[in-house]
Amino acid sequence: MASEQEEFLFADQDSTHDSQETVSAYWDVLVVDDDPEIHSVTKLALSGVEFWGRALKFHHAYSGKEALEVLSQHPEICILLLDVVMESDDAGLSVVKKVRDEFGNYAVRIILRTGQPGYAPEEKVIREYDINDYKMKTELTRGKLVTSLLTAIRSYQQICELEQQSLALTNILEASHAILGHTDMPSFGLSVVNQLAKILGSEPHGLVAGAIEKDAKVLVFGGTEPYLTHIGQGLEQIDNGRVIMQVQNCFDMDAHQQTDHDVTFLLQGKNRRAAIYLEVAEPPNAAQMQFAEIFLTNVSVGLDNIKLINELRDVAYKDALTRLPNRANFVDQIAQYYKSGQDSLVFVLIDIAQFSDINNGLGQEVGNLLLLAVKERLQQECPQGELLSRIGADVFGVLLPKQSFDETLFLDALTVPYQVGEHVLTMHFHIGVCCQSDFSSQGLETLKLAYIALNQAKQARQTLNWYSSDLEEKMAWRLGLIRQLRQDFEQGKLEVWYQPQLCLQSESNAVIGCEALLRWPTGKGDYISPAVFVPLAEDAGLIVEIGQWVLEQACVMQKQLSSLGHDISVAVNVSVPQFKVPNYAQQVKQTILDHDVEPQKIELEVTESVVMDEINTVVHTLSELKSFGVEVAIDDFGTGFSSLSYLQKLPLARLKIDRAFVKGIPHEDSGAIAELVISLGRHLGLKTIAEGVETQAQADILRALGCDEVQGFFFAKPMAEADLLAYLKS
Repeated sequence: MASEQEEFLFADQDSTHDSQETVSAYWDVLVVDDDPEIHSVTKLALSGVEFWGRALKFHHAYSGKEALEVLSQHPEICILLLDVVMESDDAGLSVVKKVRDEFGNYAVRIILRTGQPGYAPEEKVIREYDINDYKMKTELTRGKLVTSLLTAIRSYQQICELEQQSLALTNILEASHAILGHTDMPSFGLSVVNQLAKILGSEPHGLVAGAIEKDAKVLVFGGTEPYLTHIGQGLEQIDNGRVIMQVQNCFDMDAHQQTDHDVTFLLQGKNRRAAIYLEVAEPPNAAQMQFAEIFLTNVSVGLDNIKLINELRDVAYKDALTRLPNRANFVDQIAQYYKSGQDSLVFVLIDIAQFSDINNGLGQEVGNLLLLAVKERLQQECPQGELLSRIGADVFGVLLPKQSFDETLFLDALTVPYQVGEHVLTMHFHIGVCCQSDFSSQGLETLKLAYIALNQAKQARQTLNWYSSDLEEKMAWRLGLIRQLRQDFEQGKLEVWYQPQLCLQSESNAVIGCEALLRWPTGKGDYISPAVFVPLAEDAGLIVEIGQWVLEQACVMQKQLSSLGHDISVAVNVSVPQFKVPNYAQQVKQTILDHDVEPQKIELEVTESVVMDEINTVVHTLSELKSFGVEVAIDDFGTGFSSLSYLQKLPLARLKIDRAFVKGIPHEDSGAIAELVISLGRHLGLKTIAEGVETQAQADILRALGCDEVQGFFFAKPMAEADLLAYLKS
């Protein structure tokens, strides 16, 4: 059995004890007659008689009532020589009915004897009563008496054998039912030893040992004292050389082993082997061995069932790659650590940052090796850790002593570069920590608290964050806002506003375009900031649907503007998740075609984060869109830390100067960075547009620096569709 399965195999133990009935060494005969002389004559006539090596042993009763008392005290009596007429005319017949009906004794053979046949006619008695023979006392000579006894004893013996076989089969059924109810190996092994001992008529002293997996180490699965303390250990660790030898002989010779003192049964199966060792006071007979073989068939089924159960437990509760407990197992186990008033542990939830990049860039095999390396690092650095588990694809969890948990040392140990195959990887992590005092009696709830801290660390771009109740309140607020956003989007309550873009180099500052901006009204006359709800939409996976809807609204608006004679373009912002949609370029082109809009009149604004996420994919997508006629602008240019080399690869039309480089002009900022971007755009043949222009001075300086276009509150605020049309008309 593989080591990781042993915790399931060796779990619970029980015990049962059975007793053995004794068998008489004689043929016990009860003589019932109210005449003492009949007792003497019968005993004299049968003196020295033996049947199959067993002598006769006489018991005596002088009335029907006394006969019943003797029978109740001596169940081993096999022959009843019964007088009919004693204390009453039918005393003997009454004994027959009570023996059969009340005592339930159908084995004892009854020979009726009478000196007064008129009281009980022979034919009627034989018809109505369960007896073997009915004779006149005068005709029972020694020869006839011996013959009657011989016939009766043979009948008794056959009935007893049938009863023993019936009892044995009943025992097998009961034993099989008893062992098949177990799902762990210790209780199963103990039950097997007890039931097998019962079948063989011996005391239950023994064990079950074997290997559930092919070529695995032979372990002690279960048994009685003194083997209980060795459950789960190797067979060689028990202090009994005879047991070890007999079990090994059983395996080596591929056959049962039997001596005067013990029996060892072999249980062979596909990819597993097992042996049952049992001490016996005397060797089992052929019938007992036959019954044992029948029982062993059910034992084999039980072993296979336990093997299957443990395989299913592995699938359900263990991670296939790391062999650590998985999320389901963790949720079950962590509930045990909920203890009111205790705060000695912390639950640390560890997420490998950008693990998907490793899988996508270096391959899944390298990703798997990294997971194994992180597991080994955690085991090495956290020897006091409990319940180390793989909670998610790239998330591990571990319980650590709170007093010794130093987050700085923990992070330092975790971020030491990993040697993964031929790669040396420097990894970063996001970590959520939850104190035991915050644990819940529900494992899933405890896991949720740690995830709240972990997600907060991600959102705040921190490495580690501790759970606190206010974090849960923030999370509840976020979830509520996301639900409301989804509902309002489905009900068509979101709006698209437009902010005009103007040509700075023309005398009239002509409107050459507008930027489509998403707005979310609260229904109370105000709006929720895009800085709040756009990240929520991205987290909730809504941004792709909403982004497509904004593009469609922009196409409708551009078509309307063209019909009114306004030759201006509409710019639409594109997020990272949208670019990851398969065939995104084809989706954009189809949307433009569906609305019959000139491709040159739709511009996509992408941020540096979009470009740098998967630059090769982005370049290919943007190139396809450019060849279709769609223009592309880099939004918030200069705020990131990416290399400028990508500018030469991208099919761009504009660089958009971020408002951060405009708002300080002319007092706090000389406009040096804005000038640098404008100069860069000029050398690359790209137009530049500055956003966030709020004063005439800013516009004048940007014009002097050579900026081509502007947008901002100084010229026009974002406005609803009707207001934009009125603005353009004026």
